[in-house]
Amino acid sequence: MKRDLVIIGGGPAGLAAAIEAKKNGIDDILILERDKRLGGILQQCIHNGFGLHIFKEQLTGPEYAQRFIDEVEKLKIEYKLDTMVLHLSENKHITVLNPKDGIVGIDAKAVILAMGCRERTRGALNIPGSRPAGVFTAGAAQRFVNMEGYMVGKKVVILGSGDIGLIMARRMTLEGAEVKMVVELMPYSTGLKRNIVQCLEDFDIPLLFSHTVVKIHGRERVEGVTIAAVDENRRPIEGTEQYVECDTLLLSVGLIPENELSREANIKLNPVTSGAYVNELMETSVDGIFACGNVVHVHDLVDYVTEESYLAGYGASNYIKGEYVKDETGFITKTGFGIRYVVPNRINPKNVKDKVNFYMRVNDVYNNVDLVVRDGDRIVYKVRRNHVSPGEMENVKLSKDALEKVEGSELVFALEEVAK
Repeated sequence: MKRDLVIIGGGPAGLAAAIEAKKNGIDDILILERDKRLGGILQQCIHNGFGLHIFKEQLTGPEYAQRFIDEVEKLKIEYKLDTMVLHLSENKHITVLNPKDGIVGIDAKAVILAMGCRERTRGALNIPGSRPAGVFTAGAAQRFVNMEGYMVGKKVVILGSGDIGLIMARRMTLEGAEVKMVVELMPYSTGLKRNIVQCLEDFDIPLLFSHTVVKIHGRERVEGVTIAAVDENRRPIEGTEQYVECDTLLLSVGLIPENELSREANIKLNPVTSGAYVNELMETSVDGIFACGNVVHVHDLVDYVTEESYLAGYGASNYIKGEYVKDETGFITKTGFGIRYVVPNRINPKNVKDKVNFYMRVNDVYNNVDLVVRDGDRIVYKVRRNHVSPGEMENVKLSKDALEKVEGSELVFALEEVAK
């Protein structure tokens, strides 16, 4: 099978990329989705808060996804469900498997990776104790409760203050469970401030910073956990142990971009984000393979995923049409003090449509700082931030005109303390 554009993943990123590519003149598009329906993780996110940037209104996850599914149907974009991608090669050959077609090989002119991310599990944490029932990742519990109709527990402890864990603290409370506490290893929350307020403070659920679970108790089912305070090196402090009775432990300890296929295709990955290095049009290090959404870096808001995916769809369509400048002119983005990573990583201003939205995360909590972008000694952009934290993604928009004026080989993003 030969196709112009193949998109791996039918979640919010893949759908938005497909729609933009179609509107930009590419008719031969195929979306591959391993689940039995389109929409990705949004189908189990029944809470609202989606769409404020894109649609200027509050939507639930399924409502947000449905708007894009309807558009895909309207534009007659082809998709295959219940289809697993087994292999992706550097020359854009894709091997897929589904019950209807069996094993099929597809040669694509361009590929967009939109596989999203997965949760870190108990195995990544090495928590001592037995292996009883009742230990779930927060996303797995969310699916059980919201989609399958199963209640996962009645007395709950949540480890990690990621957004899914915070939202599940509220969800479990609304379903009648007692959420004992949320325990966070870091001295700050790794989720959005609004979720701390709406999901914990509004329901009087305690949040313990600089604490972790050091043991899980129970043979058949979780009977309790031992928590302890941690020092500045994140090691448990002896003598601070505390036993908490519970029958369920939810893990909300981080998300990892789903990049097994990217590794197979020899795509260069960023060790900080675990996602691909991408350029101004979301192209990876491999010619003609693009990436967008949580497979590149983990986002806070699906609206940002959508904006990034529109860009990937635009970039892939231009690549297929031959309207894409492929030279090494331009510059790379680098991080300075306080910035953990920046996406995208390489910019060729010739390919920029009107602006580039740079997404980044800080590496600690800072108050009263300037977020500064420098071209050598010249300040390209500067904005005051009263408060920044790793749980909230920052973004900076730079126009095509500003990018064309960059003279150096690097654009450096950094935080600078404001003089008192």
